[in-house]
Amino acid sequence: MRVMKNGMFHALGIMGALSGCATITNDPNQPVEFVGLNCAEREITCTAENKRGSWDVELPGTAMIRRSDDVLHVSCSDDQGKTYRTQTESRMGGKIVASAIFLDFGIVDSITDKHREYPAQIMVDCSR
Repeated sequence: MRVMKNGMFHALGIMGALSGCATITNDPNQPVEFVGLNCAEREITCTAENKRGSWDVELPGTAMIRRSDDVLHVSCSDDQGKTYRTQTESRMGGKIVASAIFLDFGIVDSITDKHREYPAQIMVDCSR
């Protein structure tokens, strides 16, 4: 009888460990550094946009950008009225693979786009 109780406790413990929340999520926002190329001695203000929001940042500078599965559009203008544009795609981060292995198949992360990542640094070319 004692062996059966110990076996039942072990089985319940294993089942409890395997049935917990399986998602391995990132923060909803990530820091992205915006750097100007050939922008010396100009004041440049940029707006970065995706379907999750819009953020204003001065070059050089960093903004906390909301992760998304769509393109991040960056539109900048300098103190002389010239405009510069760039865009960058997001990519799947490595944590989605671990989340998929742990039973939820990455469903929670893919709904919230927390599995996506933009590059840590985006260059804005002012020579165009």
